[in-house]
Amino acid sequence: MMKYREWLKIWLENYIKPCVRERTYMRYEQIIRIHIEPKIGDLQIKKITSLVLQTLITELLNNGNTKTKAGLSSNTVNNIISVIQGSIKMAHMLGYIKENTSYAIKRPRIDEHKIECFSLIEQKKIENAVLKSAKTKLFGIIICLYTGLRIGELMALRWKDINLTNGVLIVSHSSHDSKGGIVFDEPKTESSKRIIPLPKQLLPRLKHIQKNTHSEFVISNGTSPISVRSYQRTFELLLKKLSIKHRGFHSLRHTFATRALECGMDVKTLSEILGHKNPTITLNRYAHSLLEHKVTMMNRLGELL
Repeated sequence: MMKYREWLKIWLENYIKPCVRERTYMRYEQIIRIHIEPKIGDLQIKKITSLVLQTLITELLNNGNTKTKAGLSSNTVNNIISVIQGSIKMAHMLGYIKENTSYAIKRPRIDEHKIECFSLIEQKKIENAVLKSAKTKLFGIIICLYTGLRIGELMALRWKDINLTNGVLIVSHSSHDSKGGIVFDEPKTESSKRIIPLPKQLLPRLKHIQKNTHSEFVISNGTSPISVRSYQRTFELLLKKLSIKHRGFHSLRHTFATRALECGMDVKTLSEILGHKNPTITLNRYAHSLLEHKVTMMNRLGELL
């Protein structure tokens, strides 16, 4: 009788690995190794009932982290459920089990992530430090503040992707760290491939950096590309040096979106620049920023009274 861990290995290598990006495969493998196999991997696949699966989900939510004894976030558990459902569905299609018991899993409610961005004062403090620094690689921080690039998109950005004459930037690749080093591939969605007009104020500094570099990458260490984790660490150290509360690198993207809305940029344009699938995603994510802008606009209208 086949154990679930044996089927998971077959499914992962034959039905997932050939069809997804390396990063996705690594995430699936990690989920299986850390969260699924230790709990139900030794069960025979035919004995994995809907109740067994739902009990696992409840346990992960209440006590999923073996180190801290704390429950996993609902977002993490939903990712685990997706892996379980994919593997069980394929086992059912191939006849290893009589029914797809994973359909009955009740998903937890998605956590709402709080959008964190830098205040205008903090942003100016960061910008001044970057512009005064002799480290040209730090200019990537300002690029993100004024284009909304994700860190992987920034690390994969080459000079051939920027037209300094027309003042546009093309996002066609992204990078991520792997055990074998830095991996470059296409963005995971079509909407992430986009053209971003550059503020003209950035162009002189970009031209200067390009003139004095021998690297094909806009942000580099000498001629070598920089890993995502390394650049995140560089950003963390900068915030610490400036005595600014720690926020993740992605907060630069949130800051860009917030400032854009404050300046009156319409949501459709912002959505396309950010690479969202549709403006609804942008609306939902930055509703708080829109509300602040609406209050300002309404108060300005009230001045007519």
